[in-house]
Amino acid sequence: MSFLLPKLSSKKEVDQAIKSVAEKVLVLRFGRDSDAVCLQLDDILAKTAHDLSKMAVIYLVDVNKVPVYTQYFDISYIPSTVFFFNGQHMKVDYGSPDHTKFVGSFKTKQDFIDLIEVIYRGAMRGKLIVRSPIDPKNIPKYDLLYQGI
Repeated sequence: MSFLLPKLSSKKEVDQAIKSVAEKVLVLRFGRDSDAVCLQLDDILAKTAHDLSKMAVIYLVDVNKVPVYTQYFDISYIPSTVFFFNGQHMKVDYGSPDHTKFVGSFKTKQDFIDLIEVIYRGAMRGKLIVRSPIDPKNIPKYDLLYQGI
């Protein structure tokens, strides 16, 4: 399903998307088109893109083509999903140590829709961090890897 969503394949394109998407949540899925979990997530993103079109814009970013952002967001697990609103990085409290990105695939389409609605409403109120509406048992568990410390 990744062919249904627009792709950003350079740092310039990612920068432009972050700057130009206004009054909507910008969803950047970092991963690879060949990865099974990425394809599962892309399926959910593609199926919800139309329903969320008034609140969100979704792009796929290949981790190999944009290493600057892969390093900047410390993307060591794929897929990782990062959210922005009006050029501002939106953080989400998933009950894990990392609030900067969602790692893994969403279990259901409804989990993703609920998350986008919470981010959108929080961002419209000027918040930079919101609490995740997703049931904690539906959030993938992983260990943070701190490299170079």
